[in-house]
Amino acid sequence: MKKQTFALYFGNRGFMPAELIEGARQDMIKAVTDAGYDYIIMDKEATRYGAVETRDEGLLYAQWLKSHAGEYDGVILCMPIFVDENGAIAALQDAGVPILMQAYPDEIGKMDFAHRRDAYCGKFSVTDVFEQYRVPYTVMKPHVVHPCSPQFAQNLHDFAAICRVVNGMKRFNIGCIGARTTAFKTVRFDELTMQRHGINVESFDLSELFELTRAKADNDDKVLEKIAALEKYTDFSNVPQEKKTMLAKISVVIDEYIENYHLDAIALRCWNEMETYLRVCPCVLISELNDRGITASCEIDMCSAITMRALSLATEGPAACLDWNNNYGDDPDKVILFHCGSTAQKLMKETGTVTSHKMFDKGDPGSGWGTNEGRIAAFPMTFSNCKTEDGKITIYFSEGEFTDDNIEDEFFGCGGVAKIDGLQDKLLRLARGGFKHHTTVANGHVKTVLEEAFKYYLGYDVVSIEG
Repeated sequence: MKKQTFALYFGNRGFMPAELIEGARQDMIKAVTDAGYDYIIMDKEATRYGAVETRDEGLLYAQWLKSHAGEYDGVILCMPIFVDENGAIAALQDAGVPILMQAYPDEIGKMDFAHRRDAYCGKFSVTDVFEQYRVPYTVMKPHVVHPCSPQFAQNLHDFAAICRVVNGMKRFNIGCIGARTTAFKTVRFDELTMQRHGINVESFDLSELFELTRAKADNDDKVLEKIAALEKYTDFSNVPQEKKTMLAKISVVIDEYIENYHLDAIALRCWNEMETYLRVCPCVLISELNDRGITASCEIDMCSAITMRALSLATEGPAACLDWNNNYGDDPDKVILFHCGSTAQKLMKETGTVTSHKMFDKGDPGSGWGTNEGRIAAFPMTFSNCKTEDGKITIYFSEGEFTDDNIEDEFFGCGGVAKIDGLQDKLLRLARGGFKHHTTVANGHVKTVLEEAFKYYLGYDVVSIEG
């Protein structure tokens, strides 16, 4: 897997001690590589110490950056000293990727002219001009930080996540497999609004999926390979062979849609036609897709697919679409988040068990094989969802944790107890904000990363549900 790569930029101002640039180049290369990332850097012979201190040198850097288009995920704008803001904006106004502003701290005892940096002040000079030009950038705490410090290592980790989200969400394809579930107006979405935000929707009729599925032979190599993969993925020991084969065929067809249409995410109409006509429930297929890194939401929840993809990019792990389902006793800050069996194994406490969906079995016995039942593991989590309305995508982010609180064995599906501070007030804001009965979750606290990416780079309306 290709490492994330950052283009390194170093600024200077003619009357400042340029010799500090050489040390900064070495520091930044060490910081980036020690953190596990790669870099590209302009040759130090191109300008004095390879730094930019004039508008013309900024244009030279811009041409160098253009010659490396597609090779870098973000830019680190390093300010070893008070730098020239005109050169910086000329160099980076068309970078097209996130830009991290880093400024060196001064050291007590090294405030003479040969060593004093003044980057504390100079950072404002650069951010002011970038604001005037409306070029998005990222600033983090602390205001000044040495590249080789633990604080900057955390800044780099967060910036890498911002780059993944911005670059991954800027333009991508979602497959809408089936029409909106008839009973759920809560999952309505505006396709044109999504397109304006770089999200291309490809629609597929369930009838086509059914015909393609039925056309697959039981002994087709891809079907047999899929059966083996599913059996390796989770516990299929109780599933009748014909149900297992049908689930494998559906999975093969979905994989073909993903490959042929270059889909980065899907939303699937999961009931009740599949259960009625194909006699299976596709929860485990959604679970498996998410586990191998392809975002998949159920109930044709296209908005949840958006936030699931963002969460997955930020955390480098799977996300899940869950119902705000049950209170947990009398604790106002705890809630049972649940879905029938579509949660990725990587988010579960232990290997799931494929069962037959109790809701479908109640009225139509034998039609619900395919739920991957189990419990969600304990981990720090970020939760999010969005809506499309009046040409805008409005999105929220918040954090909590999944606990190891017990849920009785008789509780079907895959659920977990989440503890969220101020939950009752947040639920009121979600209700008044017109958000759905689903939320999406992932392992890790990445609220700040996501808000940075969506507010400053992607142009979504970010709303707060905090107190």
